[in-house]
Amino acid sequence: MILPCLYVGHSKDKDRGVFASEDIAEGTIIEISPVIVMGKEERAVLDKTRLHDYIFEWGNDKCGCCVALGYVSIYNHSYRSNCEYEMDYAEQLIRIKTVHYVKAGDELCINYNGDFDSKKPVWFDAR
Repeated sequence: MILPCLYVGHSKDKDRGVFASEDIAEGTIIEISPVIVMGKEERAVLDKTRLHDYIFEWGNDKCGCCVALGYVSIYNHSYRSNCEYEMDYAEQLIRIKTVHYVKAGDELCINYNGDFDSKKPVWFDAR
């Protein structure tokens, strides 16, 4: 499920991103995406490719990974994100929910650390 008011567009300084074509209230689930789950061995291979930047750690032990379908892998990172993601291991889904009011035209961002307000540097800022 992807809300019809979401679209992929050009993100300033970040290539593509996900945007809202209308206002969205805080606490709105904007996307529910199925995922393709891969184990530790497959993750080791993917970590050596460009897909490394598009996969999510998966499982309570975080040894596996997943590729999210839908728009999930296109949301850009922000330390001041307006969305958060929730992983549902049992159903093999990722949900994206707004944590702040979003105005039409705004880019929707998640914090790649998993907590929408985390200030911990992400891997590409630590390089």
